[in-house]
Amino acid sequence: MYNIQANESGTRSINVSDENLATIRRFSLFQLLIDSSGIVTEQSLDKLKLNIRSLLTTPQGSEKALLDLCIDVIYHRDMKAFGLRNLIALYEQWNASNPEPAPAE
Repeated sequence: MYNIQANESGTRSINVSDENLATIRRFSLFQLLIDSSGIVTEQSLDKLKLNIRSLLTTPQGSEKALLDLCIDVIYHRDMKAFGLRNLIALYEQWNASNPEPAPAE
């Protein structure tokens, strides 16, 4: 279990599990999320939420792991652009230290 800071003062935080991070990877939720400036804004968070809403209407979207990610992290009442920036940083670290298994032949 990881803890990301959700605001600049450090008074709010959000818990993120390995399963949450694996779900982000499985659905490629951060792919093409940030524009060329590289700045995470509230619009980035809105875009992520819209992408997830679209996924929820598909057969794969009914996966419990995606619903858990929504409830526990993305739609958490403290999630703002600052928290998303920290979530992306955590995901990049996690992804680097947890490579995807090679596909079975």
